[in-house]
Amino acid sequence: MTINPRFIFWLPRIICIIAILFISVFALDAFQPELTVWQQIQAFAMHLIPSFILLLILIIAWRWELVGGIIFLLVGIGLSPLVFMHNYRMNGSVGMSLLIIATITFPFILVGILFMLGYRMNRKQTTVKNKPLES
Repeated sequence: MTINPRFIFWLPRIICIIAILFISVFALDAFQPELTVWQQIQAFAMHLIPSFILLLILIIAWRWELVGGIIFLLVGIGLSPLVFMHNYRMNGSVGMSLLIIATITFPFILVGILFMLGYRMNRKQTTVKNKPLES
């Protein structure tokens, strides 16, 4: 069974865009009635900083799959303990905290792996295409 290179090209990009949109939804809690409009806009922009950083990493990964894949993998793995501890302190549940990690950081680990897989597949294809014919 062979994997279609176009599938591996688009899958991490689509998953990443969906994950960034999901993370961006959390910025909506910046809108609180007791704040002025200007304070709400400032809070909303501050809450979107992680989304902007992830979008920048996606742009890097789109151009340089290996570099972007490594960065996404490190982001996902590196943030997992922080996200776990933050949520464990809030809810006291190991299971709930692990579920939150699965929904917030695991997609970026998966995206990193898929970008690196795409890089490897492209490299193999390029090597096969450039291989001289043996007589």
